[in-house]
Amino acid sequence: METKNLCTVERRGRVHLITLTGAGEHRLSPALLSAIRSGVRASAGAGALVIAAEGRFFSNGFDQAWARTAPLHLHATMDGGFRALVADLLALPMPTVAAVTGHAAAAGCALALAHDAIVMRASRGFLYMSEVDAGIKIVDFFAELLREKVPDAVTRRDLLLRGDRMTAAEAVRRGIVDAAVDGGVEDVVAAAVAEAEALAARGWDGEVVAEIRKAAWPATWSKVKDHGADSSAARPRL
Repeated sequence: METKNLCTVERRGRVHLITLTGAGEHRLSPALLSAIRSGVRASAGAGALVIAAEGRFFSNGFDQAWARTAPLHLHATMDGGFRALVADLLALPMPTVAAVTGHAAAAGCALALAHDAIVMRASRGFLYMSEVDAGIKIVDFFAELLREKVPDAVTRRDLLLRGDRMTAAEAVRRGIVDAAVDGGVEDVVAAAVAEAEALAARGWDGEVVAEIRKAAWPATWSKVKDHGADSSAARPRL
């Protein structure tokens, strides 16, 4: 399945795999955010979700080129689309794993952190919150996401106020990333799918998974919950 040629969706066993396609930077434009959200909505019936990307980048953040040319009244659609995607991931009734196959910067780094687990390529790529270098303020839900998913104050400072670019090995050492994987893109994706398959095999109740996740990161959830997909839909058992 293709979603407007921006990402593909496939099933590998019980795992719903969304892949951002192409060799570009996977900038999070309103169109790409909409495509990813469509892929997430298509995950019904799966046991776990993985988001991965082709090429050198997992995602290089918001599409600033689009923002420079789009009418001002449309700018909120990019922030709102990302806020909605984070809400979708937090409310998803299954475990989620980010396969960080390359660089993950700014909103791309935040996207990775919005997953339950992160598997990262050891030989290429870094986590980088570039806002301090770019002179861009961090919006409220970004701040809450970083506060809750990177609880160590020194690590959070290094990401946000020093603009450190963290390799997979360093991110594992600091407790941000779960595993650094040797090899290429497909090796990282295979490791992420294997982790997701192992989580799916636990047979957890999807509703419980979603509610625990919201309770575990309540400040982030409070900032995004009004932007996601309809949460009234029945949650299946994994």
